[in-house]
Amino acid sequence: MSGRPSASRRTVLRGAALTPVAGLGLAACSGGGGGGTPATPTAPVVLGAASEVSKGGAELYEDHNVVVSRAGDGSLKAFSSICTHAGCAINKLQGTTLVCPCHGSEFDAETGKVLRAPATVPLHALSVEEQNGNIVAGPGA
Repeated sequence: MSGRPSASRRTVLRGAALTPVAGLGLAACSGGGGGGTPATPTAPVVLGAASEVSKGGAELYEDHNVVVSRAGDGSLKAFSSICTHAGCAINKLQGTTLVCPCHGSEFDAETGKVLRAPATVPLHALSVEEQNGNIVAGPGA
């Protein structure tokens, strides 16, 4: 028998009860999708009709983790919508401001710049263009 006291039944049950809660907290900070950061396009992908993004506006394409904005001159910009703080998929767009659900980081959908911490690194820029009336984004677009 060892010299260490054994854990009481109450201590063991308390630890077992807290384990799932701790796991949920970690899951909220992870990017999901198989233990890594959710993917953004690795090849050109059609996001939607070019008319979906108005001048001075932005559109969030959650299925592809991409946000696209259109400047006043009609040019398009696209960024990954994966938060650079903890790898969470951003699912909220307010006007042209992206809001991360995990820790509240905010990004400008027109520039990719951080507007509110805890993120400190801007969003990753993606190639984007209009093709046959559609918005296409990703490498090689």
